Amino acid sequence: MYDVITIGTATRDVFLTSPLFKIVRDPRHLQKMGFPTGEAQCFALGGKIEISAPVLTTGGGATNAAVSFSRQKLKTAALVKIGDDESANSIINELKNEAITPFVIAKKNASTAYSTILLAPSGERTILVYRGASEDLKTEEIPFDKLKARWAYVVPGKIPFPVIENIVNHFYKNKTMIAFNPSKHFIEMGIKKLKPLLAKIKAVILNREEAAYLTGVDYENEKLIFKKLDEAAAGIAVMTDGGKGVLVSDGHTVYSAGVFKEKLVADRTGAGDAFGSGFVAGLVQKQESCQKGLCQPFNIEYAIRLGSANATSVIEKIGAKDGILTKTEFEKLKRWERLPVKAAAI
Repeated sequence: MYDVITIGTATRDVFLTSPLFKIVRDPRHLQKMGFPTGEAQCFALGGKIEISAPVLTTGGGATNAAVSFSRQKLKTAALVKIGDDESANSIINELKNEAITPFVIAKKNASTAYSTILLAPSGERTILVYRGASEDLKTEEIPFDKLKARWAYVVPGKIPFPVIENIVNHFYKNKTMIAFNPSKHFIEMGIKKLKPLLAKIKAVILNREEAAYLTGVDYENEKLIFKKLDEAAAGIAVMTDGGKGVLVSDGHTVYSAGVFKEKLVADRTGAGDAFGSGFVAGLVQKQESCQKGLCQPFNIEYAIRLGSANATSVIEKIGAKDGILTKTEFEKLKRWERLPVKAAAI
């Protein structure tokens, strides 16, 4: 029996950094050119651009989250699909080195998912993604008899909906608590499509833009966003808000907190995975056995503090995993001792 099993994608990542990667902000012109945010990352066309030494790492939601759980001393496994190339070997070796059991499905004559991250000096980045084998997971390939855990952490990427539905149903049937961090691919399906899944989820984790899009509620109307999420999901709804912090609803109380101040911004890649997996690790570590509803089964304040610390630490390093905190680092470093959390009844 595992404490946590993660399900999702695994990638080989290469980070390219250069002072010549410029961020351009010009909403009036860029939006007309097809850049909806009004921002673009640019470099000279036709030029030869000098870069710093490439940084090779691994990524993907399932492996990023698995490292968080394992470093928090939770018995962890990761279910991913990879190719039969050198990148696949790097992913497997890293999982094993992090004391994570790899439930790896290898696709012959296929390439492992691959990302190239163009990293500007400010820490902002553009990610070029090749999905590869990661999105080709099939139900019949999954070793359901081995998927036994207290918690499952699902980060689906572009894995087909019926496959994720079967995975969620398996865990729900076996009384495993499920955390769900839906990708853009799933969010665009809409809340009506996802409602049967969300009804079985103990914790759903979204950023503010994603939560607004999924619920069809204005970005600023957080009360109505949470009302819609609480109606759809069976447990805790988490809405992160970048540098502003996080809001969490358990259906009765909304908890809010800011962020730990980063010492520097090296790279924002993986910050969302770090917060989500850190938050759920906090839920798992502080979970209590409740009878007749006489206690709060989760320590949400602790979960917020761990998630926030984990995300800040990741931002300070290049790559999605290098900054992930160990249990000792989180508990012993004074830096992470206190994060004010407010609570207000709904």
